[in-house]
Amino acid sequence: MIGTPDAPEPAPSAAIADPSSERDRRFMALAQSAADEARRAGEVPVGAVIVLGDEVIATGFNHPIRGHDPSAHAEMAALRAAAHKLENYRLPGCELYVTLEPCLMCAGAIMHARIARVVFGATDPKTGACGSVVDMFANAQLNHHTMVTGGVLADECGHALKNFFAERRRLAREERDARRAREAGLLAATDTSDPTTNPTTTS
Repeated sequence: MIGTPDAPEPAPSAAIADPSSERDRRFMALAQSAADEARRAGEVPVGAVIVLGDEVIATGFNHPIRGHDPSAHAEMAALRAAAHKLENYRLPGCELYVTLEPCLMCAGAIMHARIARVVFGATDPKTGACGSVVDMFANAQLNHHTMVTGGVLADECGHALKNFFAERRRLAREERDARRAREAGLLAATDTSDPTTNPTTTS
């Protein structure tokens, strides 16, 4: 007898818990620690942890530049680590905490892994796939639905990102100014040594 495909599960609501709950803050703080590792490596500071019950089974941080890997987002790193730990590409019952709203790529991987719940910190108005740009998890046609809670430690997560980019812009300005100063110095030295630009009178 040929089986019929499972009927789609009902889509969850966008938020299922108080974003200020102590449990969510505790695990988001661990995701922030992972984000600090990314920052120290010169990567955009995004971190993630995966929780089963009350145990953190995997962590991950953003490292696409160092890893030469466009898929090396914090969520993807944490999903890979959790799958290896559990020896299963499905992660039912697990929750994923991440400091920045997941993108489309990560949202797809989260659904394929059968993550039960996603908790994110800051929203991403450019690539967020939990409602900021698109809402992947609200699509009722999908055969798995992950519950989503946003805004946990949002200010702290957002400030870490803003401070990182502000510092990177500052360093870029300093490097640009130093380069211009070097170029101006070389030009001045060239003008001084060139007799056509510094003529002397003879009697």
